[in-house]
Amino acid sequence: MKLAELIRGKSHEIVKIRSDDSIAEAAIALTEHKIGALLVEDQDGTIGGILSERDIVGGMAPHGADLHDVEVSELMTRDVIRCSPNDSVNEAMAMMTDRRIRHLPVFDGDELVGFISIGDLVKCRIMEVQSEAEALRQYIAS
Repeated sequence: MKLAELIRGKSHEIVKIRSDDSIAEAAIALTEHKIGALLVEDQDGTIGGILSERDIVGGMAPHGADLHDVEVSELMTRDVIRCSPNDSVNEAMAMMTDRRIRHLPVFDGDELVGFISIGDLVKCRIMEVQSEAEALRQYIAS
C-alpha cells in the first residue's frame, strides 16, 4: 500500500507548534490531541523540525524542573526525515526502523500532505495481513 492511500483515511488535521513556543505549550498540545509528536514551524511557516515526547524526556537531564519554560527550538529534532505519498508502507517502516524514529511528515514536493506514526503503519500492516489470511482461508475452502 502507498502512503497516499494511508493518509487519505486519516484525519487531515496536522498539529503544529511554533519554534518559539514553550515546552509547556507543546506538552499541552500533545496531551490534548493524544499524539506523540508535533511538527515545528519556523517564523516563516516552514517546517523546521519535529518535537516528540522522546525529545521532551531527553530535555529533562539538562533542564530539570525548568524544562517547561524552554523554547521548542532548543529540544526539537532539526533533521526532518521526509517521505512521499508514493512511498510504500513497508518503505516508511524501514525508514523509521533504520533511523529509530516514530513519526514522518509526508511531503508531495514542497507541500505537507500528511504526518504518519509508526502506529499508523503497524495498523495498516495488520489490516493487510488479516485480509491476506482471509483470502487464503476462502481459497482453501473453495
